[in-house]
Amino acid sequence: QVQLVESGGGLVQAGGSLRLSCAASGIIFSINTMGWYRQAPGKQRELVATITSGGSTNYLNSVKGRFTISRDNAKNTVYLQMNSLKVEDTAVYYCNAGLVGGGFRDMVYWGKGTLVTVSS
Repeated sequence: QVQLVESGGGLVQAGGSLRLSCAASGIIFSINTMGWYRQAPGKQRELVATITSGGSTNYLNSVKGRFTISRDNAKNTVYLQMNSLKVEDTAVYYCNAGLVGGGFRDMVYWGKGTLVTVSS
C-alpha cells in the first residue's frame, strides 16, 4: 500500500522560512508529477506547486519567487522550500503524487497534510 507522509510544518513568524518534505513509501514502480496543495480555513484547496518527473515546475502566482519545489527521485521524496512567508500562507499543506504502484495502475495519492501557521 502506497503512503505519502508529510513533515516540516509548524509555527513561524512572517518573513521566516520552512521546508516541507513528503516521502512516498510502499510498492512504487514510477512516480510522475508530484505536488503541493494547501487549504486555508474556510477556503478551497488550491494548487501551490508541481514538479514533473523531468523536473519541470509550476507555481501558484502568489508564491512565485518565494517557494521552490524540488524532488529526489532516488528517495521518492518531494520538498517545498518556503521563504519570505506571509500570514496568508497559513494553511494545511498536502502532498500529492501520481504514481504507478503495486496495482500497476497510474493513480493519484494524497498525504494527510501538515499545518503551517505564519504569525504576524
